[in-house]
Amino acid sequence: MGTLYVVGTPIGNLEDLTLRAARVLGEVSLVAAEDTRVSRRLLNHLGIRVPLVSCNEHNWRQRLPELLRALAEGDVALVTDAGMPGVSDPGAAVVAAIAGEGFSAQAVPGPSAVTTALAASGMPADAFLFLGFLPRRRKERRERLARASTFQETLVAFEAPHRLKNLLEDLLQTLGDRHIAVCRELTKLHEEVWRGPVSEAMEHFEAPRGEFVLVIAGAEALEEGDRADSPDIARQQLSVLRQSGSRARDAVAQVTAATGLPRSEVYRLWVETGWDTAG
Repeated sequence: MGTLYVVGTPIGNLEDLTLRAARVLGEVSLVAAEDTRVSRRLLNHLGIRVPLVSCNEHNWRQRLPELLRALAEGDVALVTDAGMPGVSDPGAAVVAAIAGEGFSAQAVPGPSAVTTALAASGMPADAFLFLGFLPRRRKERRERLARASTFQETLVAFEAPHRLKNLLEDLLQTLGDRHIAVCRELTKLHEEVWRGPVSEAMEHFEAPRGEFVLVIAGAEALEEGDRADSPDIARQQLSVLRQSGSRARDAVAQVTAATGLPRSEVYRLWVETGWDTAG
């Protein structure tokens, strides 16, 4: 029985590919790639000629029987377009399915946009919350940010260039004018790491281009009178959710879970915030 190797690939600079990753890619009998065109360029750069099949969010279930047949005969590598499989791609589901069939799955560590951005940001990385790509719709995006608003850990998010300005606006409205690091085109020719408050980032990135990773300062340590279960904190979260268009039932349930306050009290605060807004 073969082994599934989950191989990390460069997020930009091809020199970041590890020696082990290059060796494994040259030794396996098949490479399953998120985008065969991207991975073929990498394999050509390495001078590797190995069969390549697509394995992405749209077809991984249909591709699974072929991967299992290949593993019955030899080793298989799973790669994504950039970084470690399983982060914002179907890699985790593939690994779980193959491991469930009794095959060994081993990670071959490599570059990661998440940890690269954290290292370049200058913000604490001993604990962080990875938000991935936030929802495209503003209502859902603000709800996700509101849930993260009380976390003191550093936040990390991916974003596409055409949605960056909208995300920055939502950050300002939901989390306030926090310190952020906007990392663009990491390890590539036009790499940029911009650091400063959200309000200034909105001015700086007027016409954003490239791939973005945002590192966002966590919530400041709360004073004794501003604990997570404080009505003031609950009222603030409810206001954000109301502005994003959340229904009363959803907002009350979310803030009740986040603060630990009684549901009846949170509902009372919801009514109050609506009254304040109307007034």
